[in-house]
Amino acid sequence: MNEVKKNEVSSSCMRLTVSSSCMIHPDALLALLIPSTMTILQTKTDGQRKRGLNENPFNFVQLFRKRNEDKNYKTNRAENKKENREERERRRRRRRDFHLSISSTTFSFSSILFSQFSPSSSLWICCFHFKLPNMASSYTPKNILITGAAGFIASHVANRLVRSYPDYKIVVLDKLDYCSNLKNLIPSKSSPNFKFVKGDIGSADLVNYLLITESIDTIMHFAAQTHVDNSFGNSFEFTKNNIYGTHVLLEACKVTGQIKRFIHVSTDEVYGETDEDAVVGNHEASQLLPTNPYSATKAGAEMLVMAYGRSYGLPVITTRGNNVYGPNQFPEKLIPKFILLAMQGKNLPIHGDGSNVRSYLYCEDVAEAFEVILHKGEVGHVYNIGTKKERRVIDVAKDICTLFSKDPETSIKFVENRPFNDQRYFLDDQKLKNLGWSERTTWEEGLKKTMEWYTQNPGWWGDVTGALLPHPRMLMMAGGLEKHFEGSEDEKPASVVSTNTQMVVPSAKNTSTQQKSPFKFLLYGRTGWIGGLLGKLCEKQGIPYEYGKGRLEDRASLIADIQRVKPTHVFNAAGVTGRPNVDWCESHKTETIRTNVAGTLTLADVCREHGLLMINYATGCIFEYDAAHPEGSGIGYKEEDKPNFIGSFYSKTKAMVEELLREYDNVCTLRVRMPISSDLNNPRNFITKISRYNKVVNIPNSMTILDELLPISIEMAKRNLTGIWNFTNPGVVSHNEILEMYRDYIDPNFKWTNFTLEEQAKVIVAPRSNNEMDGSKLKKEFPELLSIKESLIKNVFEPNKK
Repeated sequence: MNEVKKNEVSSSCMRLTVSSSCMIHPDALLALLIPSTMTILQTKTDGQRKRGLNENPFNFVQLFRKRNEDKNYKTNRAENKKENREERERRRRRRRDFHLSISSTTFSFSSILFSQFSPSSSLWICCFHFKLPNMASSYTPKNILITGAAGFIASHVANRLVRSYPDYKIVVLDKLDYCSNLKNLIPSKSSPNFKFVKGDIGSADLVNYLLITESIDTIMHFAAQTHVDNSFGNSFEFTKNNIYGTHVLLEACKVTGQIKRFIHVSTDEVYGETDEDAVVGNHEASQLLPTNPYSATKAGAEMLVMAYGRSYGLPVITTRGNNVYGPNQFPEKLIPKFILLAMQGKNLPIHGDGSNVRSYLYCEDVAEAFEVILHKGEVGHVYNIGTKKERRVIDVAKDICTLFSKDPETSIKFVENRPFNDQRYFLDDQKLKNLGWSERTTWEEGLKKTMEWYTQNPGWWGDVTGALLPHPRMLMMAGGLEKHFEGSEDEKPASVVSTNTQMVVPSAKNTSTQQKSPFKFLLYGRTGWIGGLLGKLCEKQGIPYEYGKGRLEDRASLIADIQRVKPTHVFNAAGVTGRPNVDWCESHKTETIRTNVAGTLTLADVCREHGLLMINYATGCIFEYDAAHPEGSGIGYKEEDKPNFIGSFYSKTKAMVEELLREYDNVCTLRVRMPISSDLNNPRNFITKISRYNKVVNIPNSMTILDELLPISIEMAKRNLTGIWNFTNPGVVSHNEILEMYRDYIDPNFKWTNFTLEEQAKVIVAPRSNNEMDGSKLKKEFPELLSIKESLIKNVFEPNKK
């Protein structure tokens, strides 16, 4: 170590003699964290000690900018201003890591920079002691959007806020992925200040709609893929959810301009591995060094959050937390996995030798931390949510064995370590404690509560066999546990006991012997409306399915999907329709061609090579009324008719690809028009759209009732039907007729105004298609198919009647 000798000490300063090997910068400022007192130390040379010491010590900006300029430097600066500017820029770059954080009564300085001194330089360290005013602000939200709130941590936060703040409106958004469960939100479901919306943060239309219609002023962004093991096998899914999803939210905040707080939830893993012998944890200004795909995507999302804060003034706050445990957690995580395995009498798998160290916080303590940050956190700041009580993984396993009265020697099994399994994460949480938060639940108390909850709710997550494997992979599939808050406290579901595992699990809905399905579907368009509904239909019908991971224009990735899934049929519900409507395609023609034309053709060709039938959800918006098919005549376009509508670029691409797909005998093309479903809250639903417009045209059109026709599309695949099909209910219905039904069944006070096509043309970019499709071919194949008006009443308005 460099030698530093103390020559003299007084109450205000001390003189140091620095050896030739000492490296220290003359401007270095160190913050000594003394309760309610701030100590700033600035190094000074002998000549400079005579000036500047009587300046206001509270003017720390001026103090920091002081320079220890010697005579030569001053001369050079006067002689060459250009060199001076270059020198300032060089110094600015050297200070780029210098971080000043103001929180309550504490400054913290990090990344102090050093430079070479001449031998035996005399320095003075001057100390100022002063107390800063309490700078913690108080914020009161009104309407909060919580993303990922059917998941583990966010559900505890949502339930806490709903319970504690009845004046706050809590809107929760969750796409119900594999690790989500609506039952996590049962405590809030009957509260008047709670609203659940099923949807994906990657949907810009939905996010913008929610922010505006719900008057959201605060976002707490929890939604993310979080399991490290999964990130090694499916890293692109993590990029899409964690980075792209965050970007969509940020852009929506920028566009709406109404957000007063954006709290981004990150992880301690962005810091990377902490040294085993480190006694001080990573503080909020520590460098980010992620070591796995999961933490890399979280760090990337943080960079976007920071950029939107700096570029657009978005009021952002970021949190980085330790591991969390407690009730409701999906059992891919260590503690619930070990508890469920112990309940089943199985061995507890330890990655490597179990020496990896982690810090664990109980879920309710973490929920309280977010409550504090929401109300007292400073905009632009990062807060670590952590604990200094660390435990080795092997010790966690032993503690769980003790709770279940099991012998650790025989119950613990060591397995192959996962890639880049960081040895230790350690946080400095002092900044959050300065806001008034502290950990309340001891490890012993929290672990016991968690164990009791899982033993009382063994079937909460259904079949989790895959998650309990030592190295789970690619569990991410659409559809968490939804079922409209099924499994509430007042229900008493039937159950059976497995004699092999001694574990209670939910009874199957159908107790009859189930035969293995002869079908397996590969679906594309997971984040789309139709693609998402297809997955649910497959689950309902007991048909195995998987969503494709490849991009349609990437032939190699499509082949990899087919080789991995080994499907009997392929469904393509992916495509570009525009954001928020087809007008988007007019200014994004290349992207539209890439997906709608090149991507669709590539998928059809790959399926043909592998002998697979492809169900392709196309559009009927490629026709318009003409002399041979006049409006109101009842003469519809047939499957063999050539498209005649080229008013929008979207329709051009769809017409082009349909014509080319005629050459593929393995493709079943379904012309969908103005899709409608019974979900009147879905912003893509045609009824939802026109019921929210200020004015609407009134033109009869053919339309598709998804509740009736999507199951038919699955049946068409089973029958191996090919060719082109008008995929609409027979007949036509006008805008006014639909809105009249809406008024009669949904809202008696609903009113609307019509305008002409000429007036409509003034507020849209591209013209819209209006036509009637001949549905006789589909009706002949499926005689039970209802007309459009009959289907609207039966499948849409009757179920929603108020």
